Amino acid sequence: MKTSKARVISEPKKTSKTDEAGKSGPAKTRKSKPGDEEIRKKAMEIYYERIARGEHGTAESDWLEAEKLLSGS
Repeated sequence: MKTSKARVISEPKKTSKTDEAGKSGPAKTRKSKPGDEEIRKKAMEIYYERIARGEHGTAESDWLEAEKLLSGS
């Protein structure tokens, strides 16, 4: 006796959201917070670029700039 396998078709993902007034727009996606390793790498990149330009700064300012750039703020 053979058993048949049922094919399950999922619904397509929604790409837009309708607001209260009925207008549709792009779906809002929440960007995840960057991790420390990602921030560290970006801060080092910022540091090397800053040094190459002969500018003064601190490790803290490089870190904060990296966080800002990676979070999209």
